[in-house]
Amino acid sequence: MVSATFYFPKGFLWGTATAAYQVEGNNTNSQWWEWEQQPGNILHDHKSGLACDWWSGRWREDLDRAVESHQNAHRISIEWSRIQPAPNRWDESAIDHYREIMRGMVERGLTPMVTLHHFSDPIWLSESGSWENDLIPNYFEKFVGKVVDALKEYVSSWVTINEPNVLLTFAYVLGQFPPGKKDLRNAIRVATNMINSHAAAYHLIHKIQPQAQVGIATNYRGFVPAKPWFPPDVWVARLQSRLFNDLFPVALRDGVLRFPVTVKRIPQAKNTQDFLGIDYYTCDRVSFNLFKVGEMFGRRFYPPDADLSDNGFIANEPEGLFTALKWALQFKKPIIITENGVEDSDDHLRPRYLLQHIHQLWRGVNFTWPVKGYFHWTLVDNFEWERGWTQRFGLWELDTETQARRKRPSADLYAQICRENCISSDMVSQYAPEIYAQMFPE
Repeated sequence: MVSATFYFPKGFLWGTATAAYQVEGNNTNSQWWEWEQQPGNILHDHKSGLACDWWSGRWREDLDRAVESHQNAHRISIEWSRIQPAPNRWDESAIDHYREIMRGMVERGLTPMVTLHHFSDPIWLSESGSWENDLIPNYFEKFVGKVVDALKEYVSSWVTINEPNVLLTFAYVLGQFPPGKKDLRNAIRVATNMINSHAAAYHLIHKIQPQAQVGIATNYRGFVPAKPWFPPDVWVARLQSRLFNDLFPVALRDGVLRFPVTVKRIPQAKNTQDFLGIDYYTCDRVSFNLFKVGEMFGRRFYPPDADLSDNGFIANEPEGLFTALKWALQFKKPIIITENGVEDSDDHLRPRYLLQHIHQLWRGVNFTWPVKGYFHWTLVDNFEWERGWTQRFGLWELDTETQARRKRPSADLYAQICRENCISSDMVSQYAPEIYAQMFPE
């Protein structure tokens, strides 16, 4: 029987990723809290409630779990609505609270990566139009300056905006995130304001902290032509990839925001990413459909034999991660996988998903591509936005009634990967024997 070990470079970052609104609990000053209270916005009308109770201090025990799992980094976000609860008021106690968390991470040997905006806005900002308001670059710049100045002792790796392509699509095109808009024309304005906000933040962070590494985390989704021999399928898959995957990273490289109907030149955004964060989960098959105008003439679906997650939300498509890495090479920047994971309440899929995706990551590393780290989504089950508590992405299971945590088997697998800085045939044999012959063919 063939055996092998796939090693990663010394100093490779192994961690998990979290987001403030999803883990802290009782973020009552966020527009997402208001959104939750309106029936029909969240699946089964679930409420975030205490979430993972991090704001009350459970971040300590969960970060201890990360350390016990041999992780050396953690990606976390800052809740704007706590830092700036009103336009002209800063909450210094909230800033001190985040400083304590960052200090706790460093003392535990975890390298912090901090996301400055992860979908959630203060209510006052939402009431003023949020990303539709052309003043938001100024608001965001002031918030970023306050946070970076406060945390610069502990943090030098910053994600300005998490998944701007997802936020744009779900909040302003599909209407599934607050403010629930469905307006393609307005989306152009929103995207322009996001790019301007990132650019302002990028330049300010480097002014405060010249050695900082600053980028975005973009959601890369594979769009594969359903019939590769059929030109309309090829065309629509490329169109959707350009609009979803390319829009923001290309703008930060070239200073140009390219939509099918218009081009916006934003010179101050040119070359404003020191690394590219990639959030990768799955791929879609895409077929041309003239009648799906709102979906850019494409019907998206998974193959009938797809290896699906609990709710059919994610198909296990590990080769798509390799494709994402290859796509990212065009930007000539270090690459970090800032999110990758799968909903899996009973842990039947996660072990093979994890091993197969990290194997594809190793393939990129083996080509000497500049891949610097991997953050698994997520540490503990959390509140998954419009899907509420129906999706369980955690290495640790969360009982929302008691706040009890229970370790899933994949937590032990990930701990071995982090400790040994590799994946091996022994790990596959122990945790996912069903894919052994696939990963180690005779």
